[in-house]
Amino acid sequence: MSGGPSITLKSQPIDGNNTGNAAAQPQQQAANGAATAGASGAAGSAQNPGHGGAAAGAGSVPAEGTRQNSLQRIQQRKQKVFNLPVPQKLAKLSMYSACQSEGCRCTGWKTPQENRHRDVESSYCPEFNEECRNTSCRHSLRSHIAHLDNISSSSMNELLGAIIDMENLFMSMQRVEDEDTKKVYQYLFRLLRQCVLTRQQAVIRGPLGDPPFETPCITKAVLSLVFYKYNHLSTPELQTMTEVAKTFLNFLNHYNFESPSTRRGDLTHEDASNYKINYTRWLVFCHVPAFCNSLRQCETSLVFGRTLLRTVFQCMSQQLKKKCISERDRFPEDKRSIITLMPKFLETLRAELLKDDSPIWDTSYRPSNSFVIQQRKRNQEVATVPIGPSAAGIGGSKRTSVGEPLHKRIKKEPTDRPSSENLDDLPADVVMRAMKSVSESKTTNKAEILFPVNVSRDENVKAEEQKRAIEFHVVGNSLTKPVDKQTVLWLLGLQLVFAYQLPEMPREYISQLVFDTKHKTLALIKENQPIGGICFRPFPSQGFTEIVFCAVTMSEQVKGYGTHLMNHLKDYSIQRGIKHLLTFADCDAIGYFKKQGFSKDIKLARPVYAGYIKEYDSATLMHCELHPSIVNTQFIAVIRSQSEILKELIAQRHNEVQKVRPGLTCFKEGLPSIPVESIPGLREIGWKPQNRPARSSRPLEESTDPEKLATSFASVLQSVRQHTTAWPFLRPVTAAEVPDYYDHIKYPMDLKTMGERLKKGYYQTRRLFMADMARIFSNCRFYNSPDTEYYRCANSLERYFQTKMRELGLWDK
Repeated sequence: MSGGPSITLKSQPIDGNNTGNAAAQPQQQAANGAATAGASGAAGSAQNPGHGGAAAGAGSVPAEGTRQNSLQRIQQRKQKVFNLPVPQKLAKLSMYSACQSEGCRCTGWKTPQENRHRDVESSYCPEFNEECRNTSCRHSLRSHIAHLDNISSSSMNELLGAIIDMENLFMSMQRVEDEDTKKVYQYLFRLLRQCVLTRQQAVIRGPLGDPPFETPCITKAVLSLVFYKYNHLSTPELQTMTEVAKTFLNFLNHYNFESPSTRRGDLTHEDASNYKINYTRWLVFCHVPAFCNSLRQCETSLVFGRTLLRTVFQCMSQQLKKKCISERDRFPEDKRSIITLMPKFLETLRAELLKDDSPIWDTSYRPSNSFVIQQRKRNQEVATVPIGPSAAGIGGSKRTSVGEPLHKRIKKEPTDRPSSENLDDLPADVVMRAMKSVSESKTTNKAEILFPVNVSRDENVKAEEQKRAIEFHVVGNSLTKPVDKQTVLWLLGLQLVFAYQLPEMPREYISQLVFDTKHKTLALIKENQPIGGICFRPFPSQGFTEIVFCAVTMSEQVKGYGTHLMNHLKDYSIQRGIKHLLTFADCDAIGYFKKQGFSKDIKLARPVYAGYIKEYDSATLMHCELHPSIVNTQFIAVIRSQSEILKELIAQRHNEVQKVRPGLTCFKEGLPSIPVESIPGLREIGWKPQNRPARSSRPLEESTDPEKLATSFASVLQSVRQHTTAWPFLRPVTAAEVPDYYDHIKYPMDLKTMGERLKKGYYQTRRLFMADMARIFSNCRFYNSPDTEYYRCANSLERYFQTKMRELGLWDK
């Protein structure tokens, strides 16, 4: 695709020696904070994924998957920074924070000369008393972060994300050649720099205006064109034309526009002026925010209109036609109709684009209600996937969770859900009708995907497995029986994959574990060569399996192999009665394991795995609990099928109740109020009067029978003692075990002491009992850091304690 600019990732530190020059300071700060942004796909490894390269510079033709790889590396780098210890995070922030000392004008702490090439994003963590290298400052690092004493973890991560976005923009600004693009990058860089200094959200204001910039937008006009020109067609043909239109829109949304200087020769003066404005808007609101999610992102087709489309249509349509012709033989028969109809659709759109009186560009033009309802229904059923080199792997316009601005919070679900007794089950014939409708539509409406490269990754992998293009085998060494030649060759190949993808792991150590008779490896075989695998050691007596290495070779990443490997291992473990997986993951692999269902909240008691599992420095223990009734290799397909049926049921119900009713006239006639159930149409859509639940009894009061209260306390205390996470709190902490414990904890408490107090009749009120239990957990969290096993045990046991108290009516919070 033609050469729009790409955001460039940092590939090496910048060598800068400026100290007091404000203009040169961003370069120095980028040097202080520079780190290799490359990282392999999430499935790359369990310990240390391999590194990738930087994105293409401005004016280059982006290769397939370049944009996806760039986004992935940015997200992985952000996740790595978010997982750094707090001192290293503060050191990173100090480089972009103004000195708080009175009269000092230094805008960022600079690393001392001897440590100038060390990176705070890896192992380097400067002391807070180290002086700034700026000769006009010379204040300590602590002076630059004094204003961050009470900053929350989420706010800190939000600032760090903005800093990474700013550094990527700075590197792009240095490499881009087009002056117009460079000015935009410079403006956004300064905007983010100011937002980091002031700790405010980035808001773009100025002569560019606010989106949308033109009405109607391109999306509305294109869908209006489908109705205006093709409404006379049969329903299947109309659906096909709608797919063609949405394919065009997705191509537009991920199209890299050429710079104004490149287009200057083929545009009139007025068109060139308008294009320069719209190009700047596209960079600021659409292109750059796709890589810098500290900025608000908009879709091109939703914020621009006829003016922009006119200036880019000819070039873009030619490239889309060429793409369709070159890719024709690669996609299935049922999608080739889109290729056949695309030139016709583009010619029709071009004619309406040039017409001054075309109705599709009239803001008052409205398709029929039935057509709009049909489009909404289809939008619910199908998630559109973009096409083209610049869109590969984006997955539509949705932003990924890694690196998302942390001030956004997911709304909590209400705790008081209606009981299953109040919910009517759907009739079987309704569900069967929905399933039949979904099944019939799959051949033509399975997904709005044009090129096979963008289909669902898990479906691709399963299809390859069914065709035996790939195979999964559990292999291992043995000292008691002969090992066939093929197994030995596969083990050697897996050893090379792990060694290449885990460069920080000693090769001798990898060889030792891969060929150890107690370890096995789940191998992913393609063309009789191992391209990935998971090395693991089962502990049947303890009920868990330890994952040692997990890697997929670089050329085969981001294809869904990592997820399918893990699903096969889960099914393999379940078949052998093992219901728990444990692994030590480094900061780059935590995101991958979270996607596979792993958590830092360890549900197994420490004595179960302590002394069995191998521990690694700077790694996080993660746990996955397996459900014996779930077939993990089929789970995603089942969920997708259920989702399709549910959306079909919703659409059917919506069509049944779609009716416009006259408004209420009773209030004009003098009635002050009416019963809710008398509103016309309310019962037809499924509304039912809600019976207010009976007022629950108040928690046991302090005047309750002391013996009954003591019995309840004894029951709760016994249950808490038997919980799997209670082991750190069963007895008092001794000074021999933890010498400085009583220097920090002035009022210690433990479950044994609470039992003794209960026997002596100390707990006359539930407040005393709850206070002692709360002191156990608060002491633990005060003394231990959040990433320790003790801290997690305190959180888990506290939740369990509150649940038991609620069951007995002893909790009123």
